[in-house]
Amino acid sequence: MKKIVLSALAALTLGSVAANATTLYQDENGQVFTQPAEGRTEIKESTPLFSKSDKLKFSVLTYLGYTYDDYKTGLTANGTPYKSDTSDFEVRRAYFQVKAYLLDDPKSYYRITFDVSKDVTGDEKVRAKYAYLYLNNILPATGIEVGLTHRPWHDYEEHNAWYYRSISKVLIEDKKHGPDLSNSADFGFLLKTKTKYFDADYGLFNGEGYHSVSNGTGMSFEWRTTAHLLGVSGKDKQTKLTYLDASFFGQYNQGHKSVAVINPVTGVPTIEQQDLIFGGLHAVYNMPSFLIAAQYVYSDNTSDIVNNVSAQAGQGYSVNGEFRMGSDKQYRILARYDAWTKEQIAGMPEPEDRGYIVGAAWHQNHNVEWVANVIVTDNEAGSVKEKENGTQYMVTAEVKF
Repeated sequence: MKKIVLSALAALTLGSVAANATTLYQDENGQVFTQPAEGRTEIKESTPLFSKSDKLKFSVLTYLGYTYDDYKTGLTANGTPYKSDTSDFEVRRAYFQVKAYLLDDPKSYYRITFDVSKDVTGDEKVRAKYAYLYLNNILPATGIEVGLTHRPWHDYEEHNAWYYRSISKVLIEDKKHGPDLSNSADFGFLLKTKTKYFDADYGLFNGEGYHSVSNGTGMSFEWRTTAHLLGVSGKDKQTKLTYLDASFFGQYNQGHKSVAVINPVTGVPTIEQQDLIFGGLHAVYNMPSFLIAAQYVYSDNTSDIVNNVSAQAGQGYSVNGEFRMGSDKQYRILARYDAWTKEQIAGMPEPEDRGYIVGAAWHQNHNVEWVANVIVTDNEAGSVKEKENGTQYMVTAEVKF
């Protein structure tokens, strides 16, 4: 996979350089230069650089940053120590994307997106984030993604209500103070319907997501329906348009997790295949100088064992807002509050996991945005995530072209 990425990057570099230089040179390793030197040979103008696609479109998105985690000291209510403080410069994510337009319909294409991120050991790794064929208008106002595709909810929220994926994921994907219900891509197919007053994404997937192993015990039906109450779709047009959306989203995911459970009646350990069934309501109002959004999510208890609760059962909500200033609305103040309560066995306390985000952003131009923010994690005593409590200080540069 890394060789594929390097080859694509070389093609992109060669193409862009060729547009601005009359003569190119190459060394014995294949590296391309614009100046002659010993060991470099001239690349003749007839050297072919081509694609079997009529059109290729390249794009790059990278989150560069610095993060300081200042965790609480001492022990949690459960007797476990809080995490240790950390300080890191980071490439949080780096995405390299190619779209190939292969069909007569100019809105149909094949897309592949590579994702550079850190694994749990801190090592950088490259994986495919998206790899799908999109066919436009297979039904009236409806297209389809087939392959490693978007899931219905994440992409909508990140392009219509929460524009700061560079510092925090959306509520249903958050791990520190959220439920970690779902990630943003999976293997399957996604139908996409778009009209002036209504759009919807709905599809069938493996259910475990693009960076988890499929357990093969069931499939996941997932959906999002959105009403554009002002007849305006505001995707990535937050500083230009006024829009009001209301959405219903969720998943019915069979056999989502294999969980080791002690049967409280027999005392015998067993492996239970737990479903994931959740639904959410979301609303967002945006005008060029202001945005407010809120959502509520409920995840059902799907355990079949008496006096047991499935791993991801619970409920919570999130509220976020943004105020924009300047001639081009380039200066922004942002805030967000998340709360999630994991369902417990009857009679047991239900501690709440909470997160607060406050920050400021400068949209320098179409290619670069700067964000400085603080994230406070304040999970209540008794929560299994109490060890995450502390304050996170972040500075981020989002670079795209």
